[in-house]
Amino acid sequence: MVASEPSPALPASSSALLSGRTASRLVDDLVAGGYRPGDRLPSERLLSEHYRVSRSTLRAALTQLADQGVVAPSPARGWFLTDLTAGERRTPEPGDGRPSGHVVQGFADYAAAHGLTAHAVVLESRVRPCSVGESETLRIAPGAELFEMRRLRYLNDLVVVVENNRLPLAICPALAETDFTTASLYATLRRAEPPQLPRLAQYTVEARQPDDEERRLLEVDGTVPMLVATQLSFNQGGQPIELTVQVYRGDRYRFRGSITD
Repeated sequence: MVASEPSPALPASSSALLSGRTASRLVDDLVAGGYRPGDRLPSERLLSEHYRVSRSTLRAALTQLADQGVVAPSPARGWFLTDLTAGERRTPEPGDGRPSGHVVQGFADYAAAHGLTAHAVVLESRVRPCSVGESETLRIAPGAELFEMRRLRYLNDLVVVVENNRLPLAICPALAETDFTTASLYATLRRAEPPQLPRLAQYTVEARQPDDEERRLLEVDGTVPMLVATQLSFNQGGQPIELTVQVYRGDRYRFRGSITD
């Protein structure tokens, strides 16, 4: 589900105010969740349960957003995001309980935000039982089905990283059937039912020399160091959903971070 705190209860006579507030909070949550044009919203049932409003109120909120050009309905398929520009201009008032907008950005999201073209070569894609160590890290049962994928990732046709992703298959069964040559992993997670929105990640980076396979895959000549990033991502409910190891060419990657109180 898109993440947000429940709205305070309002009198029935304030239905217009309630639908407007629901529309406003939905836009904020879509922005915070990293939704992109073309992504499908959660079902009306899930949204009405999440925001604790009736289906009629939710439909009024969605209709309001449709009138603004933010979302659009598709017969028998639900609602889809069309344009979040209006939502991105909105500034939540202090202390209103809305999410701060923090979201984990995927490789494809980064490329799109910077006007770059991303594509991948899938080296391996399979479903297998998880190990005991993986089960402890991802908080799933030992032997539960795990989706594992290795890809070479490119920006503007330059190879940047070899990436190994491991995710519990139960959170998004579509992972096993998706062509990740061009598809975005995070967009696929956002379209899951319920959506899986990467909100927080534990991230470590270390430098080392490449091994022979990494030299070949990343087209390394000479003494280019590797930056190895290990990332454990958590969804909007605090559940770990992705364990990824990324081996970057050190001359094509820069790590940036922010330190806050």
